[in-house]
Amino acid sequence: MSAPMPPVRGRLTPQRPLADLTWLRVGGPADWLFQPADEADLAAFLAALDPAVQVFPMGVGSNLIVRDGGIRAVVIRLGRGFNTIEVDGGRVTAGAAALDAHVAKRAAAAGVDLTFLRTIPGAIGGALRMNAGCYGTYTADVFVSARAVTRKGQIVTLGADDLNFRYRQTDLPEGAVLISAVFEGPRGDPATLEARMAAQLQKRDETQPTKDRTAGSTFRNPAGFSSTGRSDDTHELKAWKVIDDAGMRGATRGGAQMSPKHSNFLVNTGGATAADLEGLGEEVRKRVYQTSAIELEWEIMRVGEPAP
Repeated sequence: MSAPMPPVRGRLTPQRPLADLTWLRVGGPADWLFQPADEADLAAFLAALDPAVQVFPMGVGSNLIVRDGGIRAVVIRLGRGFNTIEVDGGRVTAGAAALDAHVAKRAAAAGVDLTFLRTIPGAIGGALRMNAGCYGTYTADVFVSARAVTRKGQIVTLGADDLNFRYRQTDLPEGAVLISAVFEGPRGDPATLEARMAAQLQKRDETQPTKDRTAGSTFRNPAGFSSTGRSDDTHELKAWKVIDDAGMRGATRGGAQMSPKHSNFLVNTGGATAADLEGLGEEVRKRVYQTSAIELEWEIMRVGEPAP
């Protein structure tokens, strides 16, 4: 990348491999990786950066395949200055880098019910961007407002209308970096909320390959909603069900596998490339379309370029 980089107070690393920053442990280098010191550092950097240079905000890499050729962009990864969690009454303010699980636990201890976040991998920025949800509750249901830095370096406040929440997606301005969010959850007894989270964790560990290298759910549920957690929940239009019907549970390609434990989880069994993982996912989509006439949509974000 020929454009000069603006001075920063945080850390700016050229040609930084990204594999160790993603849960699937694959991916080539970013042209630059920027880890801002704080909001002001991020805003000044974006304001001074050549507008032609692409920017890619990256969370904790829990829901991401970076292709083997890497990313021709400045990847922005928020760290310690962006992971604070504050509770005031029923409102919880969390930095975009705060882990979903930490936010759920801190809120529960203060008697605020954000328990659905406890089992969602990743950080608050990603939960907002993807309108993450489970057990019938979505980020949109508890959302009050968010703050972001635009590609031009302006700090703005976004409301629900700006984000236009939908199943597993939102409308975030191109190149904008989420920095914090405010949520309001129902009040509850801390001990009851703790017990509910413990039960959710146990159920997740029994049904999902939590010990493996995965990126959470691979495909969106065709029905357009997440698990409600109720005993009468229907399975006909769940992604794992149509993958099973296509005979792809446990299918492999190189070091990639559709988990035998939960067929909507793509696993790096060791030594998988991004091409293995994405290629297996595309094979699953093809087989599901052949058997069910359903076009599965990726829930995992895939970015960057294939290996040269």
